[in-house]
Amino acid sequence: MVIDFRMGDRVVMKKSHPCGEYEWEVVRVGADIGLRCSGCQRRVMMPRSAVEKRLRSIAQRPSI
Repeated sequence: MVIDFRMGDRVVMKKSHPCGEYEWEVVRVGADIGLRCSGCQRRVMMPRSAVEKRLRSIAQRPSI
């Protein structure tokens, strides 16, 4: 099942980033998902399948 990611979504991952933060912001959507750490602002690109596998929940959707 494909999860509908949107720009600005706040997502919670199963494992923490080395800085200790679990929450990320979606900054790019496509075949790869761009994420920015809410703690240290590090940006990473991950394949959509890897993000879906590591995702715990979508914490917040941006208001339209």
